[in-house]
Parts: sequence; C-alpha cells; structure tokens
Amino acid sequence: MDELSEIKQLREDLERYNIAYYDLDAPLISDFEYDALYRRLEELEAKHPEAFDPKSPTQHVGGHSSEQFSPVQHEVPLESLNDVFSYEELSDFLRKTAESLGEEPEYSVEPKIDGLSMAIEYRNGHFYRGATRGNGTVGEDVSDNLRTLRNLPLELTDAPERLIVRGEVYMSRQVFEELNMEREIRGETLLANPRNAAAGSMRQKDASVTKSRKLDIYIFNIQLTSGEMPVTHAESLDYMASLGLPVIPHLLCRGEESVRDEVRRIGEQREQYPCDIDGAVVKANRFDQRTLLGSTAKAPRWACAYKYPPEEKPSVVKDIVVQVGRTGVLTPKAVIEPVRLAGTTVTNATLHNQDFIDKLDVRIGDSVIVRKAGEIIPEVLCVLPEKRPEGTVPFHLPEKCPVCGAAVERDEEGAFMRCTGAECPAQLLRTVVHFASREGMDIEGLGIAVAEALIQNGLIHTAAELYSLDAQSVAALDRMGKKSAENLIGEIEKSKENDLSKLLCAFGIRQVGSKAAKVLARAFGTMDALESATLMELMAVDDIGPVTAQYIAEWFQSDSARHQLSLLRAAGVNMRSLSEQKDNRFLGRTFVLTGTLSSYTRDEAAAIIEAFGGKVSSSVSKKTSYVLAGENPGSKLTKAQSLGIPVLTEENFQAMIQ
Repeated sequence: MDELSEIKQLREDLERYNIAYYDLDAPLISDFEYDALYRRLEELEAKHPEAFDPKSPTQHVGGHSSEQFSPVQHEVPLESLNDVFSYEELSDFLRKTAESLGEEPEYSVEPKIDGLSMAIEYRNGHFYRGATRGNGTVGEDVSDNLRTLRNLPLELTDAPERLIVRGEVYMSRQVFEELNMEREIRGETLLANPRNAAAGSMRQKDASVTKSRKLDIYIFNIQLTSGEMPVTHAESLDYMASLGLPVIPHLLCRGEESVRDEVRRIGEQREQYPCDIDGAVVKANRFDQRTLLGSTAKAPRWACAYKYPPEEKPSVVKDIVVQVGRTGVLTPKAVIEPVRLAGTTVTNATLHNQDFIDKLDVRIGDSVIVRKAGEIIPEVLCVLPEKRPEGTVPFHLPEKCPVCGAAVERDEEGAFMRCTGAECPAQLLRTVVHFASREGMDIEGLGIAVAEALIQNGLIHTAAELYSLDAQSVAALDRMGKKSAENLIGEIEKSKENDLSKLLCAFGIRQVGSKAAKVLARAFGTMDALESATLMELMAVDDIGPVTAQYIAEWFQSDSARHQLSLLRAAGVNMRSLSEQKDNRFLGRTFVLTGTLSSYTRDEAAAIIEAFGGKVSSSVSKKTSYVLAGENPGSKLTKAQSLGIPVLTEENFQAMIQ
C-alpha cells in the first residue's frame, strides 16, 4: 500500500474507532493501539501536505453530539490535548514552549483522568446546565444526569453571576467492579472499563439509572467567568476549591527535571487514585502565557498529555486454575510469580478461554510476559518458548464442572466453555436473582443483597426453595427485620399465581427469554404438556428453532430441573397458561413500538397485540407489518417511513382492537 492510500485507510479506521469510543462507548481497540495509529497518520500527513483534509481525525476532536440530547454550543471550545509518549518528546515540548515564550515557564502537573469531559455552567451560584464535550464545539445537554453526581455541588457560595468550568466525570474502580459483578450475576454483558462505563451512564435518558452508577467528577479548568479571572491556573484551582468544587490535585513545577519527576511520581502512584488515570497533564500556569502560545485547530500549544505505556513484565506460570462464574462460564487463570504492574502486586493473570490458551500455547511452568489490559485486568501477553522447561504439557479445560461435576459444553458462540448444571453452587446467586427478576417471577424486594444473604445463611440451595422460606428465618438475617421479612414472604406467595410464561422465563433456560416463554406457554398451555413435548413438537412452535428446542428438551431431562419442578409443584406454584387468546386478527403480523403511548405502557400494548395472535419486535425490518408510534418517536419511525411500512397512531391502533 502506498503512503497516500495508507493515509486514506488510517483516516477511515480512526474515524470508525472514534465513533465506537466517543459516541457508542464501546471501544474496538486499546488506547495504546489507537495512539500508535494516530501518530502514524500524523507522520504521513506531515510528509504529504498535499493530502491535507480538514475532516481528518487529526484536525478535530473525536466525538459527536448525540441526537437523543439537546445540542449545546460551547462558548469556549473544549479542546483536546496533544499526546507525548516518552520523556524525550516531553523534553521537546518543554523546550519549544520555553523558546516561544523567551523564558522558562512554570507548569501545573496533574493526573489525566480517564473519564468523560464536561462543561458545567453556574448562574448566580446555582447549577444551570452541563454538556458533554461532543466535537469540542457542540456537545450534548446532560444536565439531569450531572445533577446526580455524588460530589458535584448544585449550589456555590459567593460565586460570580456566570461561571463555566470544565471537568472529567469518572467512575471509581470500586464502583466499576461492583457494577460488573451485578451485571455478571444478571447475565448481562460486562462493561469494558470504567471510562466507558461512566460515558454510558452519562448518556442514559433516565437520570435515576445515572444516579445508581455513583459517578464523581474532578474539575480542572475555568472556561468562562463574569467575575475577575485569576492570573494563574493554580490560583483558579484554589478559587474553584473555595467555591466548593472538587478540583483536580496538582503540583507547580519549574524546569524539566521537576516536571519529569512529578510525571514519574503520578505514574508510580496512580493506583492510589480512586479512578483510572492514563497519563499526566502538563500545563503552562500563567494565563497570559497561554494566550501568547495559542492553539492549533484542535489542541492548545501550552499543554500536553504524557501517556503512560502499558507496563509489561516477565513472570512464570506456577499453576492454572479454573473458576466457574455466576453465568456458568469456566474461566482459566494463571497463578504467576508475584510481579509489580501499574502500582500493584499481581499474582494472577486471566487466560480468557481455551482458544486463547491454544493460541499462545500457555503451559504450567512457562515463562511469560504479563501486562494489565486497559490498566485493569492482568493478562498473559505471550509465552517465552526458549525458556520452557522440559516435561510441560498443553493445558485443556476440564470436561466436567470443577464445582458441581456437571457436563461442560462449548458456548454457542464458540469462545467459552459453560457448566450445564442448573443447580451448580457457583451459579446459584445469578440463578436466584434471575428467577426473582421482573422478567421472571417478579418478586419485589428480592435483589442481589437479599439473595446473597439467603444463600450464605443456608436458607436456600435452589431457586425453588424460595417457596419454603418463612418470615421468622428471613427476619433473622442482617438488615432485614420483621416487616421487611413479612413483605418479602408476601411477594413470594403472590408470585405463585403468575402465568406459566413467567415461570418458564425464570428458569433461565438458554435462549428462552420472556418472548419465547410467552410463545411456549400459549402453544402448550401447561407445564406437563411442555415437559413431555418432543423435539419435533417444540420446533413446530413459531420462533422456536432446533437449537432452542434442544436446550429446552435437555433442561427438562436434567435431574436438577426435575428436582426443582417437584419442589414448585409441592409449593403450589401455578403451572398453567393464564393468557386468553381473544382471536387471530393479528396472526402473522409483526408490530414495532416507538415513542410514548398515552393509554398503555409498552408492555400493555405488547400484551394486547399478542392476545390477538400478533408478534412484537424491537427493530424495524422489511418483515415489519406496522409501527405503532406514540409521542417523541425515535429512529424506528424514520426507518419505517423509508421502507414504506404503515405507521399507526394510538387512535388507529385502538380502532383495530375494538
């Protein structure tokens, strides 16, 4: 590939990575890999000025403003920073800055928080509005979500008439780990890292979801003030702290040695911060010097970000252990000789799955290189085969679950091995939480904490044993009490009357979610009929394919399923379909719902459609029969109109169901 073609390809790739990182909060590559590609593009563009393009990723900030939030025009642009990756490049920045100013300036050196950049405006000391950086010029109004931040004051004392500050919203490592643990228990996809978790939380339309994510913020700049502007950056930080804002920690340095020492100290002590940092920011302290230095198209000349490279260290694999996660996935981990990485002592490193082990050919006794992926999870990067001792053998995951002894099978996606034991103790917490979830038996008050307490105190060993609990035993648990226990037992008793479809969904049979459960309940009517159904009878049901049918049949044939069903029958749990099929007027028709309906909730409208034999889908396609649009419809309406699919108002829909 010639260099001009490489420039074109790099621009396309980096723009795609920008969209994934900034707009979708789902990074496709690591920061280190992105930075390497970005630097390569800068080098090629400098070599080929004839290829200049103002739309290049090197000429603008990466993000875009989302259409789901109102746009906010930034009065003062939210610029990005030029990155440096070595002390030599840092020295070059310091030298050029001193030459441009004719003197050696003082610098503020601060940790670079790996979060989501925000502009926050106060008027007369009252929180007025907050917006994301977006593309640096236009951001997204996320004021409701910002109000939920734990350490951001909504009122300032002795503040000027107008004040706009800039900060970085972050999720602490502790909160991130707790959130991922809860998602794992619920069988949800794990979040990649705290930065993307924070970004996704800030883009929630429901502020209560953002509040539950326990986000915080560090403030690091005054963007605009109607009051007197301080002379230096350090004075501005002290001033913002006096107003009650949580400002970034900083140290004033003069001279290359002093700056390098502080950059090094921040890197060595980054584990002491509550959040992830991916570098150190070096800023000229005096504002008049910043004005003299100015900015490029996207970044100031008076600041740079020193990016810490991912640490890689040699170690030795002493053992490989297999853990069973709460979703049944078997995860191999290498027990390694202790090594210091990113400020912590690492004794274990993930090996991900069997494919990963096979690719690297990792064996017990091997010398390996270990790094922290995304500064979070230690992983084995490669094996040093020249140091391999004699007598080592390839490692294979067990065919039986190391916890319960049930058979292990490869996940349908091919990457993971999974325990098939429905009553595996390692999966019990996740199983109980799912059983009690809204989609399952909808037992209010039975969340993760309560389920964990029930299991740890030996009150339940399967989800079915929930129906044998008594209020006195539950009340004896920590932080429960008599009233809470009685309420929980009442909710459990009430759930016995649920429709068969709720119970089927609660079982957690693979590929049987709420929709498939409703289809099965309507098709077979009773648990007995479903339990005795053949594979051919299961596959004859609409939307039940051969793979799902096999999972259903295998589940009913397992000893653990038969045990749970016997307990549920003895407890008097309903095992019949309660849904009434009115007629088949919507048979063969697929509906998509969008916007807010005034007469029904989404679930109520879906139930009506299903009662008339129709289906409800979450996405618009050529197979969609109707789109039912309420107030403030989203992109589904636009797509329906482009495909020529009939769009129903709420009045149209009501006329169809009379």
